[in-house]
Amino acid sequence: MQRVSSVSLLLALAFVTAWPQQYTIKFATVAPQGTTWMNVMKEYDDAIRKESGGRMGFKIYPGGVQGDEKDVLRKIRLGQLHSTGITGVGIGEIAPKLRILDAPFLFKTYDEIDQVHKIFEKEFSQAFEERGYVCLGWAEVGFVYVFSNHPITKREDLKDVKMWMWEGDPVAEATFEALGIHPIPLSITDVLTSLQTRLIDGVYTVPIAAIGLQWWTRVKYMLDFPLAHASGAVVISRTIFDTLPPDLREILVRNGRTYLQKLTALSRSDNAKSIETLEERGIIILIPHSPEVVKDYEAVGARARKLIVGRLYSEDFLNRVEHVVTEIRSNNKSSR
Repeated sequence: MQRVSSVSLLLALAFVTAWPQQYTIKFATVAPQGTTWMNVMKEYDDAIRKESGGRMGFKIYPGGVQGDEKDVLRKIRLGQLHSTGITGVGIGEIAPKLRILDAPFLFKTYDEIDQVHKIFEKEFSQAFEERGYVCLGWAEVGFVYVFSNHPITKREDLKDVKMWMWEGDPVAEATFEALGIHPIPLSITDVLTSLQTRLIDGVYTVPIAAIGLQWWTRVKYMLDFPLAHASGAVVISRTIFDTLPPDLREILVRNGRTYLQKLTALSRSDNAKSIETLEERGIIILIPHSPEVVKDYEAVGARARKLIVGRLYSEDFLNRVEHVVTEIRSNNKSSR
């Protein structure tokens, strides 16, 4: 009897320890270790491991060790990776029309962004699915600001800046074309070195990333007027997703929504705190006080969004999104 019990116990232990090897989702991102993005992804991983009884979990590659977003997506297509956390550049590589979310000077408030996501949720998800991906959740990067070694308030000031542009980003190309400047295209992984060697002296990013990527150490000024709002998402290859049993898919998707909503809330808080931190560290915050300057930037945004029509999204889609934003803005004003 004792022998039978011992054998049963050993078989049970072997069965349990085999579970963690069953479904490993290889996940890569450019987000550095220790950032809010990675901390929440670790919580997400812990949650799905616990709920699945150890049958499913992420293997996480942070900090760009698998390359930039285009490199990671190429490796997903080859089956070397399965999932990624991406910004607008990566999103556009999968579903170009979704770059409307990163369009220059389109959004002014988080409420506008949240309502657009709610209204277009099904259309956004379908855009991913048509290209072979499942969106596990949206996790915005935040409002994007220009950082430089030259003081900038009005558009003309940008002409003195050796501005970086994320290589191959059509939204950035259209934005800078509308602004009338000629940026230097580089991979995001080359930016810090290029700031150090003075190949560039201007960048654009969210405040928390300026700190996390150490770009703030090589600039002096921040223009406190968002260039755009940067979207973010966690996606998984549909091929890999479909290999998961239905119960594991449900666990993965439900927790994705929960933890990526948490990440969005934390990102908004962290970005606000990061602006304060940057100012404390000596970054000079500049604000375009003139209404004429603000209108000029808004006109640039309208021109840039039109330049992208036919390249990333249709004119009808642009008009529908802009119409919704205008309505939201109007309703918010009338309710005050």
